Amino acid sequence: MNPLLDFSGLPRFAEFKPEHVTPAIELLLAESRTQVARVSAPEVPATWDGFVEPLEDANERLHRAWGVVGHLNAVMNSPELRDAYNANLPKITQYYTELGQHQELFAKFKALRASPGYEGLSRAQKKIVENELRDFRLGGVDLPPERKTRFKEISERLSQLSSRFSDNLLDATNAFAHVSADAAEVAGLPPDVLTAAREAAQADGKAGWKFTLHAPSYLPVMQYADNRPLRELMYRAYVTRASEFGKPEWDNTALIAETVKLRREQAQLLGFASYAEYSLEPKMAESPRQVLDFLGELAARARPYAERDLRELSEFARDELDLDRLEAWDLAYASEKLRLKRYAFSDQEVKQYFPETRVLPGMFKLVETLYGLTIAPAQAPAWHPDVRFYAITDRTSRPVGQFYVDPYARPSKRGGAWMDDAITRRRKNGRVQAPVAYLNCNFSAPVGGKPALFTHEEVNTLFHEFGHGLHHLLTRVDHLGVAGINGVEWDAVELPSQFMENFCWEWEVLAPMTAHVDTGAPLPRALFDRMLAARNFQSGLQTLRQLEFALFDLHLHYDYDPHGAQTALELLDAVRARVAVVFPPAYNRFPHNFSHIFAGGYAAGYYSYKWAEVLSADAYSLFEENGVLDPATGGRFRDEILAVGGSRPALESFVAFRGRAPKIDALMRHNGMSESL
Repeated sequence: MNPLLDFSGLPRFAEFKPEHVTPAIELLLAESRTQVARVSAPEVPATWDGFVEPLEDANERLHRAWGVVGHLNAVMNSPELRDAYNANLPKITQYYTELGQHQELFAKFKALRASPGYEGLSRAQKKIVENELRDFRLGGVDLPPERKTRFKEISERLSQLSSRFSDNLLDATNAFAHVSADAAEVAGLPPDVLTAAREAAQADGKAGWKFTLHAPSYLPVMQYADNRPLRELMYRAYVTRASEFGKPEWDNTALIAETVKLRREQAQLLGFASYAEYSLEPKMAESPRQVLDFLGELAARARPYAERDLRELSEFARDELDLDRLEAWDLAYASEKLRLKRYAFSDQEVKQYFPETRVLPGMFKLVETLYGLTIAPAQAPAWHPDVRFYAITDRTSRPVGQFYVDPYARPSKRGGAWMDDAITRRRKNGRVQAPVAYLNCNFSAPVGGKPALFTHEEVNTLFHEFGHGLHHLLTRVDHLGVAGINGVEWDAVELPSQFMENFCWEWEVLAPMTAHVDTGAPLPRALFDRMLAARNFQSGLQTLRQLEFALFDLHLHYDYDPHGAQTALELLDAVRARVAVVFPPAYNRFPHNFSHIFAGGYAAGYYSYKWAEVLSADAYSLFEENGVLDPATGGRFRDEILAVGGSRPALESFVAFRGRAPKIDALMRHNGMSESL
């Protein structure tokens, strides 16, 4: 049996082969189309049981099967799987575009909305109906035939461009390697980094140390390598990935231009002036101007702090490191040296206290305490030997959900960290289907017989992704369309993830999850206090950098003319001229690897990180008032934020938890920018 067609339990990863993809997807598409034709027939009543639930059944099977394919394409990429994925992607896109433009289904939803039976639906069901009516309009259901056809063509092409962008970036990242046989060139690098680099070189049959553009290899070089030419070499390779400086077939330049043009055309087909306006329809933010004002206010507040940060760093680099001019490849290195001098600790020192064997159980213990749960290892087929699997149960030992953790970087895996859904909660035939999530990171794998060690920043990343996972796993909504993260406004979806990061700065949370990898000693309180003092080290620079990306994204999709003379790269330069204090070299090609907006669903939505950070910081302030490990406050957060999923507007959920509308004050305080300079 084709493992992609088995929905009786967890995905059968051990049996999956790329040749399973096409027959499974074609069969499921045929089944879904048959069901659509059946439920949209005139004789089928416009009721929830009559057409909504049967349609949900068919689409869930397709979503789950394609979800496995997409997940494996991201974490175990191979030429065969990539070909199968890209061959079926247009078919999937075409189906969902057809579905979004289906007149008879649209009429059924309108009839359900207008019927007496609508008032008898639950709040979650009503929200699904409202969302469907909105999404039909955003999918082009009201367009005349020729415009519908063009809308479909654009949708299919955009999905192809997104996949190609991601493939190009992965290929360009994997293609680069620098092997050094000179000990002087690798001076300053930590022992565990050198061990990993030596093992990587040996695996290729070479002597010396091998460095790549994957984060666990690249970032330590930029932070610790004393050899400035090595840092410059690695930096140039990293920031020119998937650009005209590499292989022509991996160049994302034309893809970016075409993507922006097509998004604008698609939005204008629906009567929107820009893609940004189209994108904001299902979000919390009301207009691009509101978002620009929000980002502008943050930039104005952050700029004095960023200018101070850069001034201090430049003076330190000149006086202590003999660097008269700070270049882009010096920033991380000089920052680490300044932090070491000012706060008497380095990331490398802290890292020794965060072995994976302590961090994961410590994070689970926090969640168990806050939400009254138990998290335990469990067994399931996986796609790689490094993958772990866990089950969550409640106080009565009833199943709540399950999740996979895939922690380490490898060449077959796309960069970054992300959560994705494998199975979504729903109640069907009187039984609850427990949710299942994927948590994916790109941390350094264990080396030298020791457990994997995490920097404090990586601990933050792990907590962030688990926050997304909990949003998906702890839902109590019984209807697929608004369970977990489904139906949550995109600019609110980062609330639970950024909220979780705050606990990484609490002594009573952090201390129990530490043990020195060699001695077993816990993190010293004095070292933690220095970490806390350095929490907002260069927060001005970091904030402006995020705002630079958010403003570029929004302008690109709002008031930028993709048919004009200005390129996307020139637009980014113009944004930097207004808000940045640090400027990269002219060869920097950041847009070419900006996966969030060209391959990750954040187009005209990158501002969401800062928007949701206001919500998450303000939500966490209630824990600061009541006690960070207070189960009552934790239960309230679960009940009002995590459990309700997308069944009501995010702002309503926030107010239900916090008792008032959100304020920006907590964010500024957390970032050390609550006072004027």
